Amino acid sequence: MTITYEWRGDVGDDALNALHAEGFGGPVARIGRRGRLERHSLGWVCARDGDVLVGFVNVAWDGGAHAFVLDTVVAERCRGGGVGTSLVRLAAERSRAAGCQWLHVDFEEHLRAFYVDA
Repeated sequence: MTITYEWRGDVGDDALNALHAEGFGGPVARIGRRGRLERHSLGWVCARDGDVLVGFVNVAWDGGAHAFVLDTVVAERCRGGGVGTSLVRLAAERSRAAGCQWLHVDFEEHLRAFYVDA
C-alpha cells in the first residue's frame, strides 16, 4: 500500500461522503461537501491509496492568522499506520505557509494522544 497526499486535492462528494460515513458512523449522506470546502476552507488534505480516498482533513480559517482542523478521518483499513498524522502534518505545513500563526483543533478526550502526544 502506497499512500499519496495532496493539498487541496480533487475530491468528489460521493467519495468524501462515503469516507465520512465510515469514519464517523451513520449512513452515507448526500451532502455537497466540495462546495463547502471551496467556500469556507483554507484548504484540505486528501490521502489516497491509488485512486481510492482513504484519508481526509479539512482546514477552515478566519481569513487571517487562525486556522482550524476539522473532520480528520482515515479509512478503517488504513488506521494505525501514520496516515492521520501525515494528514495533520501537511495541513499544519500548508497553514503555516499561508501565513496562519495558529492551528486550532477541538477533539474528544479519547483522541488526546493523537492530537497532543503525536
